Amino acid sequence: MAQMNLKVNGKGRSVDADQDIPLLYALRDQLGLNGPKFGCGKGQCGACTVLVNGQATRSCITPAASVQGKAVTTLEGLGSTTKPGKLQQAFIDTQAVQCGYCINGMIMTATALLAKNKNPSDQQIQEALAGNLCRCGTHQRIVAAVKRAITA
Repeated sequence: MAQMNLKVNGKGRSVDADQDIPLLYALRDQLGLNGPKFGCGKGQCGACTVLVNGQATRSCITPAASVQGKAVTTLEGLGSTTKPGKLQQAFIDTQAVQCGYCINGMIMTATALLAKNKNPSDQQIQEALAGNLCRCGTHQRIVAAVKRAITA
């Protein structure tokens, strides 16, 4: 076991775990942050997506030790249930969530996209989100939510 110092959602946090622990496990099990979800465990579905220095990153395949000294943002860092962030509110307003499992990855990936491109086209949004799997089929509402956040 080793102590790792992480900067999560703007705060310094300490994690005592094996050096090769996936960031996802450190966030969920050690820090109690449940926004990122375990989906495939192979970095293919996107449910575990967080931002590392603003870049959408699959936390299930990212060693926690590799993000020391970097800014990690989880869904909880974007807003709360009482005061959702702009993109979170847009997802609520458009009822983009059905089962909700993919939404963490969708919102985190869209957040990274909007940080780089303030007014993406529908095609650019779809391309950015293509690596995030949604089995419920709410893709049209998800794109609508991202577009709504642009104009909010």
